[in-house]
Parts: sequence; structure tokens; C-alpha cells
Amino acid sequence: MPAKKYFSSTRIAMVALFSALAAILYIFNFPLPFAFPGFLEFRFSDIPVLIGTFALGPLSGSVIVVMMVLIKLVCVSTSTMFVGDAADILVGFALVIPAGLIYDRHRTFRGALLALAVGSVISTALAVLLNRYVLVPAYVCLMFGGSWDPILGMMTPLFPDCTQENFYALYLWAAVLPFNLLRCLVAALVTLPVYKHISRAINRLNAKLTPRKKASDTSNRYATALTILGFAVAILVLVFFAVLHYMLTH
Repeated sequence: MPAKKYFSSTRIAMVALFSALAAILYIFNFPLPFAFPGFLEFRFSDIPVLIGTFALGPLSGSVIVVMMVLIKLVCVSTSTMFVGDAADILVGFALVIPAGLIYDRHRTFRGALLALAVGSVISTALAVLLNRYVLVPAYVCLMFGGSWDPILGMMTPLFPDCTQENFYALYLWAAVLPFNLLRCLVAALVTLPVYKHISRAINRLNAKLTPRKKASDTSNRYATALTILGFAVAILVLVFFAVLHYMLTH
């Protein structure tokens, strides 16, 4: 029996659509200064990322994460010298890969709940680790010239007693941990009621667009290779324009 073509025209179109929607929501983020430090900006981009992952699989979800961040970099560049953007890709992978793998094996409501719970825990844990060992040290060194005063100044409105000595204890457990749990919870609460409807619509569209004559294994592999090459070229082009945008605006 011929192998099923993974990168169908419908899947490619849906990946592009979810990537564009996620990028728009990723650009329009906002702080929650009453609860978290101002530099932790909340966004709803995880919603189309998760819906796309459940409907299309973890590989497609990972592509959506990368495309989302790159589109944002091309449109508005970076404010963190690409450190925060790279971390967002890793945290996104930590959410969609386990969630997508679990849901692919258990395509039920309970399976979706388990997938979202595991993905949220792994993504939040990675966010804590990245902030402790990568993000904060990089910000202090690259953006603030080694001075802790700017980042402490952004913490003191919520944590007046914050010092360099107790910074990580306050920031990681009172800010990063609840912030990322809230981010994942909001995305999960929106994803659960809508993903089935979108998945059915994608399957119906795919059935209409799929040729009745089944392609051979060789032609499917050839088409998949061309599609992967196309995605790679698109990512390289986005990376080029993202770096160009950064160089022209800094």
C-alpha cells in the first residue's frame, strides 16, 4: 500500500495559516503589571499553536512555532538581541512536542487533557530553567552591561524588597512559574472546546483536495522532500530578513 503523504497541500496551507495567526497574536502582547514584572508580556499565540498541533501533529506544531517567531522578527525585530526569541522557540517546542505526541496516541478528550497538562508542565519547567541559567544572565550581561540595577528596578514595583541576593527566589517562583502556568492554562481552556471542530474541517478539506488516484511511495517521498526543502528555504529567508531588520534598526 502506498505511504500516506504527510505534507499534503491542505497541511501546508494550514501550517501557513496557523503560523500567520500565531505571529499576529505573538506581536500583540501586553504586560500584566498588577501581577507580574512588566517585562513578562502575556500573549495568546499559544492558542493557534496548540490547535494546529492537535489538528496537524507535533511536527507541524513545531514548524508553526518556528515560523511564528521568525515572522515576528521580520515584522518588528527583537528587543532582546534574539535571546528571548530563541527561548520562546524552545519553550514552544516543550509545549507542542509532548502535547502533540500524547494526543496522537490518545485522540480523546481525556487524551487532550493529559497532553495539555504534560506539555504545560514541561514548558513551564523549561521556562524556569532558561530564565535561571540563560535569559537573566544574558540580559544582565548583554543588555545592561553587567549591571543588575535595571532588572531590579523592574522588579521593585511588585517586590519592594528584591535584591540581587534574593532575585532568583522571587523572580522564578513568584513570577516566572505562575506566569507560564497561567499562559498555558489560558491556551488550554481555549483549545479544548474548539480543536475538534477545526480538525474535522481540515480533514473534510483534505478529503476534497486529495487526488483520488493514490500516488506511489516514490512520488510521495519526492513530494515530501521537496516540501521539507521548501520549508527550509522559507525559514532561511525569514532568518535573513530578521537579521537584516535587526541590523538596520539597531
